[in-house]
Amino acid sequence: MKTTRILRTWLAVFTVTGSAALAADPSAGTATNPPTPKGAKNVVVFAEPGSFAGWPANNGAWTWNDGKEILVGFTKGPYIETEGHNIGKTDRKNLLARSTDGGMTWSTEEPANYVGNSAQPVASPGGFNFEAPGFAMKVMADGYHGHTDKAGSFFVSDDKGRNWRGPYRFNGLMDDPNLVGTDCTSRTGYLVTGPESCLIFMSARPIDKKVANAPQFLNPWDKSYVAETTDGGKSFHFVSWIEPLSGPHRAVMPAVCRLKDGSIVATVRANRVERDAKGEGFMAGHVDAYGSADNGKTWSFLSRVGETGGPMQNGNPPALVALKDGRIACAYGDRRTARIMVRISSNGGKTWGDERVARDDYQREEQNESDMGYPRLVTNHENHLVVMYYWGTKEMVQSHIAATIFE
Repeated sequence: MKTTRILRTWLAVFTVTGSAALAADPSAGTATNPPTPKGAKNVVVFAEPGSFAGWPANNGAWTWNDGKEILVGFTKGPYIETEGHNIGKTDRKNLLARSTDGGMTWSTEEPANYVGNSAQPVASPGGFNFEAPGFAMKVMADGYHGHTDKAGSFFVSDDKGRNWRGPYRFNGLMDDPNLVGTDCTSRTGYLVTGPESCLIFMSARPIDKKVANAPQFLNPWDKSYVAETTDGGKSFHFVSWIEPLSGPHRAVMPAVCRLKDGSIVATVRANRVERDAKGEGFMAGHVDAYGSADNGKTWSFLSRVGETGGPMQNGNPPALVALKDGRIACAYGDRRTARIMVRISSNGGKTWGDERVARDDYQREEQNESDMGYPRLVTNHENHLVVMYYWGTKEMVQSHIAATIFE
């Protein structure tokens, strides 16, 4: 991308932040051209000339006041035209964006003691009230953009993410026999179960075991598991694998919700090695759903939610939320078509309704193939869905954080 193109792109930033997606008849569309959700509206969450911003799924999202207040994390760095992600390897920051009107307008925050500072993790002191009105937890780990911590650590906030304490170690967790010999690759995902108890949905990668014929950039595989604390964060223990560590594919970045009957649904970013006509292996990505009826102790496969990538595209992680009427919604990026997709399940993830296109005006950056997606999904105070992701358009081709709000 030439400098003149970058400047021309950003002259248009302030004229394209309105409603770019149009409402559509839910019955319209085809399997290859799904409809847009009713009343969809696109907004810019964060954009800055000369910067690349991305990966909400890696950073977390939180809500308060029935979803009127939304906080989402993302990674920002200097825009550098290169193959792959157009972000510099240094000078990256982990920032937060906040909305107090259900996702319509946003402001950017950079708390003093947040991810990316030079503080070394210390043993968790415990004493956390997970049910406190302003509580939030942010998990750090290794192997993804803007984060490097092979043992895993976390930050906590008691005031809706304006101030943070940490980083703290998951005391005792990595000493569990199930996790010895692994690196922590977790993102942020948890379910509060009481004032002193919480399930944390994490992932681990074997340090030495390689997978035969798997692509080197994702070898060895990492898998999702459940950890728990019952003493206010003083200690943590391993509960279960969502997908066994020994399986010949990747299953990470669990997005979870609890149903009205108490069961838990977890959707994961799945990558498998498939074979072409010549027998050569290639990467294929999709989203899988798993269910647990015993508070995360055991898991069973429920369904494949959607496809997220073709050969060597690495797929995209899911975002999941429970709706007030008992249904669940899942959003994910499809790198094959460069679109943000949404599906609804009315039976706890066993089957899913037709795909809907939340966003489809992606403009590929030069040197880049569908560098987009990584969504987070919440409901707001008007009972609308708010999906947050990173994106590029013809008017604003550099990656920025956007949101689509729809009924």
